[in-house]
Amino acid sequence: MGSILSRVSNNNTTATTEAKMGPIAMNYFGQAQSTFKPPLIANENAFLGDIATSERNDPEKPVSCGLYRLEKGTPLVYEYTYHEMKIILEGEFEISDETGQKVTAKPGDVFYFPKGSKITFTTPSYGLAFYTGQRKEGAA
Repeated sequence: MGSILSRVSNNNTTATTEAKMGPIAMNYFGQAQSTFKPPLIANENAFLGDIATSERNDPEKPVSCGLYRLEKGTPLVYEYTYHEMKIILEGEFEISDETGQKVTAKPGDVFYFPKGSKITFTTPSYGLAFYTGQRKEGAA
């Protein structure tokens, strides 16, 4: 059983109270990589959708995660307003930044995109990635 400690100050007296909580359940999203279809977010070929978020449990520092799919076509240029990490699951991406760094990303590759980075995503066919970002749900 979990607990929350809170401190209350009143007339120069500080008291600690403990509120008991029941167990906190995990969330399970079975076969999400093959069944979740992210919505179109840009151009004709960029799809992104949040699957889960910690926003209800930690509204001050939420983390959201989901799937990003890019199909052959228009490059997606994205400027991050939050920190994000991605792992490539399927296909291939060409990922570059404003510093001139360019990577051909394949399944198993992991990326960290710092807040403020401007990243260009392209693909010769398609790519699918799992991401987690330090942001509210739907704030990409």
